[in-house]
Amino acid sequence: MFTTLISAADLAPHTSASNWLIVDCRFDLAEPESGERAYREGHIPGAVYAHLDRDLSSPITPESGRHPLPDPDRLAQRLGEWGMSPATQVIAYDADTGAFAARLWWLLRWMGHEAVAVLDGGLRAWKEADLPTTTELPKRTATRFVARPDRDAWLSTDEVTEKLSAGWRLLDARAPERFAGKTEPIDPVAGHVPGAVNHPLALNLSAQGRFLSADELRARYANSQAGVADERTIAMCGSGVTACHLLLAMEIAGKRGGRLYAGSWSEWIKDPSRPVATE
Repeated sequence: MFTTLISAADLAPHTSASNWLIVDCRFDLAEPESGERAYREGHIPGAVYAHLDRDLSSPITPESGRHPLPDPDRLAQRLGEWGMSPATQVIAYDADTGAFAARLWWLLRWMGHEAVAVLDGGLRAWKEADLPTTTELPKRTATRFVARPDRDAWLSTDEVTEKLSAGWRLLDARAPERFAGKTEPIDPVAGHVPGAVNHPLALNLSAQGRFLSADELRARYANSQAGVADERTIAMCGSGVTACHLLLAMEIAGKRGGRLYAGSWSEWIKDPSRPVATE
């Protein structure tokens, strides 16, 4: 069973296996339909496509961030349509870094499914290994998948505020210039949650866009956590998507128990009374 990462070589023999589900999670925040278009132009054989907005998130509300957690029963229904069962090995991939694939990884873990992993290096790694792609859409037999969501896996904005006052560590996966409030290409307010520590998702990756070794990841998280326990560590980003990359990296490093701030920055700033910090 693969529960964190899988290589292209290890995935290749299983593309036609009925008990494996491969999910293409490519997405572009600036051009939301580009990922599905790219999927139709070529994808890993057997892969289905999961759209971040339609499949992996709920509709935005006046109080929520940009990518609210999906309704678990609705997502379970979608997974069942793709032929997923409790015995299915799920593999998520995106273009390269895993920034979007990690969202599906975390969602399935939240829903009680352990057998889910991210293709390290994404479609780029698959192509670099000279493995085939296809435009053929898969035909899978529908099943029934039951979600068993773990409410303790994520925190609301009020809970994050409470935990920070109790000495928990909040790690922000956004790029340093966004964290510092020097630029903000997506959200209407720049800056970060007071007390948060910047841990850009790029710190999890090699120059080739692959995840670092467990030892290297442990060293980098030890620096950012500064002695705070894994169980008292929270990951956030702009909207709760790339924060999952931090939690996946922690899992690779053997550091279990981190929580997701589901609403993240885009939800934090919905209330103008909440404080904003800049560097």
